[in-house]
Amino acid sequence: MPNSTWLEVVTCAIFGIMDHGAGHKDVSHKDIEPVVRTPWGAVRGRQEGEVLAFKGIPFAVAPSGESRFLPPMTLDPWGGVLDAVNFGPIAPQPAPIPAMSIAGDPVDWNEDCLFLNIWTPSLDGAKRPVMVWIHGGGFSTGSSGQVLYRGGRLAMRGDVVVVTINYRLGSFGFLAHPELRATWPAGHAGKYYCGNWGLMDQIAALHFVRDAVAGFGGDPSNVTIFGESAGGMSVAALLVCEEARGLFHKAIIESGPPSSISLDLAANRAARIGEIVGVDTPSGFRERLGGIRADEIIKADQQLGFEVTGEGAMPLAFLPVVDGGLFGTSLADLITSGETARVPLLIGTNRDETALFSAGEILGGGLEEEKVVHRISKILEEDTAGRVVERYGKIRATRGEGVSPVDIWTAVSTDYVFRLPSIEVASAHMLNGLPAYVYLFDWETSFMGTSLGSCHALEIPFVFGSIEEPVVQPFAGSGPEADDLSMAMQRAWVAFAHSGDPSCEEVGEWPAYGADRPTMILGRERRVDYDPRGEELQVWEDVGLRPSAGYHR
Repeated sequence: MPNSTWLEVVTCAIFGIMDHGAGHKDVSHKDIEPVVRTPWGAVRGRQEGEVLAFKGIPFAVAPSGESRFLPPMTLDPWGGVLDAVNFGPIAPQPAPIPAMSIAGDPVDWNEDCLFLNIWTPSLDGAKRPVMVWIHGGGFSTGSSGQVLYRGGRLAMRGDVVVVTINYRLGSFGFLAHPELRATWPAGHAGKYYCGNWGLMDQIAALHFVRDAVAGFGGDPSNVTIFGESAGGMSVAALLVCEEARGLFHKAIIESGPPSSISLDLAANRAARIGEIVGVDTPSGFRERLGGIRADEIIKADQQLGFEVTGEGAMPLAFLPVVDGGLFGTSLADLITSGETARVPLLIGTNRDETALFSAGEILGGGLEEEKVVHRISKILEEDTAGRVVERYGKIRATRGEGVSPVDIWTAVSTDYVFRLPSIEVASAHMLNGLPAYVYLFDWETSFMGTSLGSCHALEIPFVFGSIEEPVVQPFAGSGPEADDLSMAMQRAWVAFAHSGDPSCEEVGEWPAYGADRPTMILGRERRVDYDPRGEELQVWEDVGLRPSAGYHR
């Protein structure tokens, strides 16, 4: 396979479009056109291999024109039979670099983007578990139709119904300003919402699933939401969102720490977007910004993204907003205080998450230790940052792991941004009497000489079985060990969807999280480890950033 193809896979990831997948070979289509009747009208799908696929089903009114920067509105019934055989347009977003666009992924965007896709083993009326996937991409890129997220393999192997959803991104999905306040949904008179339009889209999609999935062979009383990165953050947000209560019954968070920003900060960023496109705030902000061309807003989003790079540990231009409507305080505070849906939780991270974002520095010759200390000093005092770097170096040297500055930065930033918050979520869930299951993914990519390790998003093709796509294999891996890991993860994920417990023959008994920190290691071997990499967690506890007291043995 040409080296340029391998580079496309990783470079797309570095620029936040990893989840666009890599090359796709369509499975055979049989001459079967299944039709399902929904409360809004009939949809016609297509048989793909051993499953039935329905693509591009609308679940809300197009959020364009006067509907821009407003909550999603309920669909009116459509007449006749809707052909659901092609993916719908993706949400407005920056285009992938032309030389790196991936065959098979939908790339045409439109503000009319609120579509979902369904894969089901059969329309036999059986009540199968439903798994609803929320894609990642930093709340700025991605779509439900990407090759890595095609749900046919998971549906077939797990006897589940798989749903993937679009939601608004960038300014269209998360621009927040007091001038954009709106009421939603019916029955919440006097309650105002602002900025979390993309999250409201996700809730609207879950309403559609609740009301229509039985016709696709799914059980609306057994819905699991799962997502990675921004999709995992979305799952964390939905866990504490009153408006989403009862719409799902289990949750899986992959590399998605609960993250949110204040309305004040969001409003400042909205004002900056307005400034870039030539719209002042506050008076008439909605009307005037609503008249700006979508491509101009996308360019403004990109500029804002460049400007916030380096601001703290989560330099994303758009995040869920503490708007006083969906959320009254930060997501992390809501979760640790126990304000969550009382559902089973599966949560985990990859061992070397941020190696993906350091790939440019790896290729460019590394990173100076002083720069590592400077970066960490943005979250800790400078002398404390130096001690953290020193202790991480000693811990890793004892294990025989890399201790270069980029190795240390990857380890520290991975723990601070991803692993510590995820462990905190699991601990809070456990302390509130709810079952939580924790994993640590440590399969290494061999691309770039293993320097990316177990990087961000690497687990996705194992969960969906898309490691079988040949062009993904140079990045994700291939061979019997990769196949075994993928099958084990698929079995565990669907076991959790079926019963709320990921234990299965392929991974063995998976104990619920507790004070001794049982964690399923998912890699070349599957095993339960107690307090894995606990020395690093102790470093953070010693500097005052620690998981809750429930962690201590």
